Amino acid sequence: MPRRWWTLVAVGLATFMTYLDNNVTNVAIPTIQRSLHLSIAGLEWVVSSYILVFAGLLLVGGRLADVYGRRRLFIVGLSVFTLASLGAGLAGSGAVLIVARLAQGLGAALMVPTTLAIIVATFDNPRERTRAVGAWAAIGALALAFGPLIGGFISQHLHWGWIFLINVPVGVITMGIALVAVRESRDTSSSRHLDVPGLAASAVALFALTYALIEGHDKGWTSLTILGALGLAALAGGAFALIESRTEHPMVALSLFRSGAFSGGIGTMMLWAFGIFGIYFFTSLYLQGVLGFSPTKAGLAFVPMALCMAVFAGVSGPVAARIGAHRTVALGLVLNAVGLFMFWMLGRNATFASLMPGFVLFGAGSGLMNVPLTNAVLGSMPAERSGMASALLNNSREVAGLLGITVIGAVLRSRQGVALSHGVLPAPAFLDGYHAGLAVTIVLVAAGVVISYAALRRVPTLAPNPGPAGAVPGLADGLAAGAADGLAAGPELADRRS
Repeated sequence: MPRRWWTLVAVGLATFMTYLDNNVTNVAIPTIQRSLHLSIAGLEWVVSSYILVFAGLLLVGGRLADVYGRRRLFIVGLSVFTLASLGAGLAGSGAVLIVARLAQGLGAALMVPTTLAIIVATFDNPRERTRAVGAWAAIGALALAFGPLIGGFISQHLHWGWIFLINVPVGVITMGIALVAVRESRDTSSSRHLDVPGLAASAVALFALTYALIEGHDKGWTSLTILGALGLAALAGGAFALIESRTEHPMVALSLFRSGAFSGGIGTMMLWAFGIFGIYFFTSLYLQGVLGFSPTKAGLAFVPMALCMAVFAGVSGPVAARIGAHRTVALGLVLNAVGLFMFWMLGRNATFASLMPGFVLFGAGSGLMNVPLTNAVLGSMPAERSGMASALLNNSREVAGLLGITVIGAVLRSRQGVALSHGVLPAPAFLDGYHAGLAVTIVLVAAGVVISYAALRRVPTLAPNPGPAGAVPGLADGLAAGAADGLAAGPELADRRS
């Protein structure tokens, strides 16, 4: 097999490993909580610690890869991720697990931005590149589809640590292939400059906000600690905007947001991720804690959703070419909202079959909107800025997902606390909170319908690249498989509360 296809194998294995790691924890969270005796806040940090570092350093990882070499960053990120997975699998306490998850987030932030860049640099032939990007997207979809099922089986029949330990042999094999097959590449036009002040300000803002949202319920929203954390987040966020507007080499070029299509597309992605990731986290807990599903059965419930997402992502290009990106994205979000409303109507006696309409509509809507949205956002930018635009799109999804987990979680816990104070039993109290979170999510997704339709109306619709049969139709479609990454991150997030 030619060397370039071995490169694809290495990148594909790394993609599968990171997506799977996000996803397998989805249905294992209740088991982890019982095993390590974690509080709700501690359980949230098991998930948020990974996403916090991953989202905070994703732009930096892409920048470092462009400047210092994608192969080099891929190897470094893969090494860190594999060793951190070993530590997470062997963790005997919540503190050790959280530290390992922080390290996993660092490894993923260094590795994930290089995967598609390595494919683009390796495959010069447009037809082969399309096939390679299609394979890369399909791998992410497979990990998304089967991750919950694998995680459920492991947590029910083996020690939960194996959901992380399975990364170790995969990481070692991937490392061996990458050292032999992957060639070095970099962006020769990049200046060797890293926006350290911008990185520091954004990291402080994210960490302070996440801390306040996770700990606010337990410490009190008006306590000095929480008010101080929120104030620090606002101050650091303002400093970040000021730094990025004045530095010569910004980490985030604020001028990109002058484009209505770009800013509206980013806003749509953030609303979708904020609401969907936030509520997705708690669905696993609803299935197991309220409906009494086993981990394996709960994992199996997510499979039709993920498969529908993959199928509708494949047909979204032709649909967008016929009716326009703005209508396709808005339609996908409408399907999301309807699916979530069907979940809102479910109670304590829901069955596996009654869950399926909501899961199917949710997956279909997510698959339908992500590819056209990515195409529209990237298509609104000149070619020389497409790299930063794609990084911002991915980063905004991760950051919004992180905030969604914590904000929707705060809504759920507040409503749950009120119900418990009135003598409601734990399961019905959690259901009250879950429904409150769903209501907020539906409102956010509905707002995304309006924003996407208005912002993307003037974006020209590109005909899908024919390519070979079965291939993903174009590079931007492959980039949109980051939606699978996002949902992979969401499910992982979906582990935290029991």
